[in-house]
Amino acid sequence: MDAAEVRRINQEGWDRRVASRDIWTVPVSREVIAAARAGDWKVVLTPNRPVPRSWLGEVRGRDILGLASGGGQQGPVLAAAGARVTVFDASAAQLAQDEAVARRDGLTLTCIQGFMHDLSAFASESFDLIFHPVSNTYAPDIAPVWREASRVLRPGGTLLAGFMNPIVYIFDAEAEARGRFEVRHRLPYSDIQGRTPEEIAALVARDHTLEFSHTLEAQIGGQTDAGFLIAGFYEDVDLGPPPAGRSRYFPTCMATRALKP
Repeated sequence: MDAAEVRRINQEGWDRRVASRDIWTVPVSREVIAAARAGDWKVVLTPNRPVPRSWLGEVRGRDILGLASGGGQQGPVLAAAGARVTVFDASAAQLAQDEAVARRDGLTLTCIQGFMHDLSAFASESFDLIFHPVSNTYAPDIAPVWREASRVLRPGGTLLAGFMNPIVYIFDAEAEARGRFEVRHRLPYSDIQGRTPEEIAALVARDHTLEFSHTLEAQIGGQTDAGFLIAGFYEDVDLGPPPAGRSRYFPTCMATRALKP
């Protein structure tokens, strides 16, 4: 299966997740937008832990790209806080959630459909900040994501990125669903490696999307290779509280703050 087919499956899969009201597809409320307009707001790159406001700085009047960040959540909040926001996502249904919040609450928000590895829709040095929540787990290769992010950021700009802890992917998913942690997979992991077309089809029917783990060298070293300087890091766990399943044993997600010199 080539990368184009993976992208098509994941694009359609997120459309289906919107229909099933996945937690990352449910738009924020009017009350959240009203509070953001009054200066009381927070956004997340990972499931639980809000991004430190010091990582974002003053957002009012800044050009922000929500990279693979559809769903009517982070983009509208940042727009309500005064930023000029563009939400870029592969899923038309996810972008429709952002557009619905913008119409409902009178926000100015630009939505563009596309894949995270290809930001050719934007000129170089178009944005002051990129907000990239956990989403590159759906991309087979993330080096182009970092290169494109660097290209479209202005000098002095900031890339905020969330990503999965690669250790998550060593476990057998079916055994984990039964409460057992059985080491099965070598890293980096791929949903399509070692599976027949029929097995992949069954997986997509169950989970909607295909996932890929990436090494910390690819996640963090990939950013520095693209010219970024890492200026912040934190870890997070799955949605709770309290931490359940694998989150009882290790952080499942990470986030970085990277600066473009």
